[in-house]
Amino acid sequence: MHPLVEHLRGTLLPAVVTPMNADGVIAYDALAAYAEQIAAGPIGGVAVWAHTGRGLYLSRADRSKVLETWRQATDLPIVAGVGVPRSDSAHTLQEAADATVAMALQAAAGGADAVMVYPLAALGALPDGHAQAVALHERVAAESGLPLVGFYLHGEAGGYPYPPSLIRDLLGLPSMLGVKTATLDRAIGCQDALWAGRGTGKLLITGEDRMFGPSFMWGADTALVGIAAAQVELSAAVLRAWTAGDHTAFLKASDRLDRFAAATFYAPIEGYVQRMLWAAVWEGLIPSDAGYDPYGPDLPAGERELVIRCLDDLAGGALPPRPTRQLWS
Repeated sequence: MHPLVEHLRGTLLPAVVTPMNADGVIAYDALAAYAEQIAAGPIGGVAVWAHTGRGLYLSRADRSKVLETWRQATDLPIVAGVGVPRSDSAHTLQEAADATVAMALQAAAGGADAVMVYPLAALGALPDGHAQAVALHERVAAESGLPLVGFYLHGEAGGYPYPPSLIRDLLGLPSMLGVKTATLDRAIGCQDALWAGRGTGKLLITGEDRMFGPSFMWGADTALVGIAAAQVELSAAVLRAWTAGDHTAFLKASDRLDRFAAATFYAPIEGYVQRMLWAAVWEGLIPSDAGYDPYGPDLPAGERELVIRCLDDLAGGALPPRPTRQLWS
């Protein structure tokens, strides 16, 4: 078992944002200050180049500088998301695999401690997609020399449902630290994936921003989530209470986090990155002129007001009202 398994078990890894200006230019001074503040929080590591940080949209040079900034800010383990950058023209699965490996090599060269492998969604429809997925993870590990985190990602973010058999086979790889679930609202899929990993000794990692508390009850033991890109303590309190067996505190902390999640993770779901940036600005983690997501949908001003009102209520000790709208419209 890789030593990082026990090092990370029971800890929180924020999937961090990448501060940018209105033109999409990364604000590196703001990033350095943000990294210093996040690294000082109750976390076990950080995840860079993930969906929340728009990792697949960044240029190669920006990816390197983002990783360098985080490496300078902390000695904690850094997990880098690796997949097919949007700038790459991967017309075949072979080209997609090559691009994923190249990104993993870049992560290794930049000092990452592990990589999280974005799924290749096309594999989900192929008769031999299961075998190809396992082979991709084996290749990434062999060529990068880094341990891996598998990534069961919901389709709206470019992934596909990993069946329990694939979860088990991935966790059976010596290079695998664990598998992260980010199913969004697929409770059955999340349960099946976590249950498939029981008894393997590997990390069962929740990335379930809208099912954070329940996912621990289903078996998750570690967290790697975008909702911790701001208001880290809200997420950390849930994990801390669950690990301590303090169920009363767990329920209270889960309720607070769920109110925040309801104000940030809903349709259009790609808008969550901008909403989390608004939260980071409110918290003083980044300046307002670096709180832009150029890759998400345009959002009405009322959505920013919802985030701010939620945070004001939480800071004042009041629970925001439960929203009546659904996750999906």
